[in-house]
Amino acid sequence: MSSIRDDYIAPWWTYWLHNFPHVNLNFQPIDNTFTPQDQNYQQSLIFLGCVAAAGLGLNLLCLAIYLSCLCCCRKDEEEESKRPNSCCVTWSAVAAGLISCAAVGVGFYGNSETNDGVYQLTYSLYNANHTLGGVDSLVTNTMGSMESGLKQHLARLDEIFATRGDYVQTLRFMQQMADNVIKQLLGLPDWDMAKVDLAAIADQTAYVEYYRWLTYLLLLILDLVICLAACLGLAKQSRWLLTTMMVFGVLTLILSWASLGVDLATAVGTSDFCVIPDKFIMNQTKDLISSDIVHYYLYCSQTLPNPFQQSLTIFQRSLTTMQIQIQGLLQFAVPLFPTAERDLMGIQHLLNSSEASLHQLTALLDCRGLNKDYLDALIGVCYDGVEGLLYLCLFSILAICAFCAMLCAIPRAWTHIASRERDYDDIDEEDPFNPQARRMTTHNPNHATNVHSFCSYSSSMGSQSSLHPPAAQAVSNAPVSEYMNQSALFGGNQRYENVPLIGRGSPPPSYSPSMRATYLSMTEDQIRHFGNDFQA
Repeated sequence: MSSIRDDYIAPWWTYWLHNFPHVNLNFQPIDNTFTPQDQNYQQSLIFLGCVAAAGLGLNLLCLAIYLSCLCCCRKDEEEESKRPNSCCVTWSAVAAGLISCAAVGVGFYGNSETNDGVYQLTYSLYNANHTLGGVDSLVTNTMGSMESGLKQHLARLDEIFATRGDYVQTLRFMQQMADNVIKQLLGLPDWDMAKVDLAAIADQTAYVEYYRWLTYLLLLILDLVICLAACLGLAKQSRWLLTTMMVFGVLTLILSWASLGVDLATAVGTSDFCVIPDKFIMNQTKDLISSDIVHYYLYCSQTLPNPFQQSLTIFQRSLTTMQIQIQGLLQFAVPLFPTAERDLMGIQHLLNSSEASLHQLTALLDCRGLNKDYLDALIGVCYDGVEGLLYLCLFSILAICAFCAMLCAIPRAWTHIASRERDYDDIDEEDPFNPQARRMTTHNPNHATNVHSFCSYSSSMGSQSSLHPPAAQAVSNAPVSEYMNQSALFGGNQRYENVPLIGRGSPPPSYSPSMRATYLSMTEDQIRHFGNDFQA
């Protein structure tokens, strides 16, 4: 029996996946023949998932070591040493974003290709199921008409032709032809069991594929949203958003490793089937259908004999013989027995419908229809389906790389943001030369009375010493108190340095950085004591 075909050649990637090591959970190599019922073969596919789980554990361990080193070895850096870290964070974020976008694009393509392949598989299964259902329906209807309708007509004609032995002998011969037709129909394989199996497989496959496609679609959207949210957190320097995205990044990293293990195991198992699909089909149908019939449909070669040709030929000859007998009875018996015309016409109509069923049955039993469905299913699974699974594996790998880069960049970005906030908090809010202090004083007028204007106070002292001679130093300090109260009102003004002295037209004196530092180191009591000593 020839098993060489030229209408289907498995793609190269199925051979590549088929040559993957097949090892059970006891680390023993097993045969890579597709036998899903075998426990060792199932363990070899589970072993691939375990390899992905081990990769996940190693990945999480490396990330934990990296984060631990980052937390333990972090030191306060100088201003010039902060630029490289910021640049490193930026480039890491850019790399993570680009890899994530590439992964999402590859994932969408792989998900679509896998869905197309599975859709072609289910479509072919439904077509084959429709063909087998049509064969079963034609056989059942033909047998029913032969067993019930023909027998009833022959029984009535036997009563009518009871006086004519030659006509009764013709009726007996027609009954033998009818029994011969029924015998040939019973010799055809029972397609009902195969039809139910194909329908169940198609329904279950379509159900699983819908939720697989939906799950990957949600995973792709989740990856894209996390990437965009992480970029937004880096741009806005939002620590809580970065923390949230870090948690979701770890979750997505786990999902990516899980999808990689499932896709890899599915691709390897499907490739094992695609390399030698005919052998698996023969093994699955050996208890249901003859191997000659299965081989005829799998290869559909002109050199192969049609296993139904003999049965169909006998069926056709029997119908032809019966029609010839009916034509003779209509021609010679009806003039003698007019009441027999109705039954003879009924038998002729039944034979004509049986002949039409025979032509339909011959067309449906031809190997070309089922073989085309079989090849379409193979191409859908082994070309589009396995190729889509490989792209989904590539998506998982790219997503793992992207989220690893993101999880490495977020802690550094968090450290960079914290250092900037710490440097910003080191500025003295009581410093009148600090723009932040002036903004706080503007927004909080009640606090303005507690802030002393160095410029106004020093300007007051300068004006007093420049306008009064030394002999007249025993002057009342009322103008000073009036000026201190007035200067407190201008303490919240952002341009308080240009406020003119009370009753004077002279500008405020200039001050040096040493005077500014001296003022900042003095307390309020020291400033008041210094003013009283100066007035005295």
